Amino acid sequence: VVLGIYPQHSKRFLRSLIKERLLEAKHSGPRLCIDLSMTNHMSKKELSRLAGQIRRLYGSNKKADRPFWIYLTGFTTDSPLYEECLRMNDGFSSYLLDRTEEDCFSLFPLETLVYLTPDSDHALENVDLNKVYILGGLVDESIQKKVTFQKAQEHSVKTARLPIQEYMVKCQNGKNYHSEILTINQVFDILSTYFETQNWPEALKKGVSSRKGYVLRNSVE
Repeated sequence: VVLGIYPQHSKRFLRSLIKERLLEAKHSGPRLCIDLSMTNHMSKKELSRLAGQIRRLYGSNKKADRPFWIYLTGFTTDSPLYEECLRMNDGFSSYLLDRTEEDCFSLFPLETLVYLTPDSDHALENVDLNKVYILGGLVDESIQKKVTFQKAQEHSVKTARLPIQEYMVKCQNGKNYHSEILTINQVFDILSTYFETQNWPEALKKGVSSRKGYVLRNSVE
């Protein structure tokens, strides 16, 4: 009843609740960097896709009961990506996250960093509040794997991949297509769901669609 009488009040209340949760995450939540230092050679179309993924990721984080604190690193205000984010993402300049021109590798102690890349030998086991997780801001699937893995190795930073191989199996599909490469917002949905549920199958189901050629193990047994 109250919501019906005070629709504005409820919206305002929700906004302040979201703000409170996000600012709490800044001090005590899990941390995630989107590494945007590799966008120089992107086409306008790729930049638009990346800006859209950032919008969806931020939207998911706002809805989370236990949000992450997000850093957009290697992100300059005179870059085409910044302009694209402003153009495409309503209210982008007031997003509650950190934007910095600094590289993620100089922003945090290297031993706290974990670069999430499909090429890693290590499956991510949990989300650790003492670590900072990095996602490479790339949309070109052909280069995404190699580039992020090599970058982490150059800086002697730990890497991890999502435990897709541990909890999912390849399923038959027309094109015989199987890919573990996900968009940054899909990876985030998995991390966020895992952090809230502590359940990898549930989290992976959220971000890995059957179009990727993978299904949960128990769904085929």
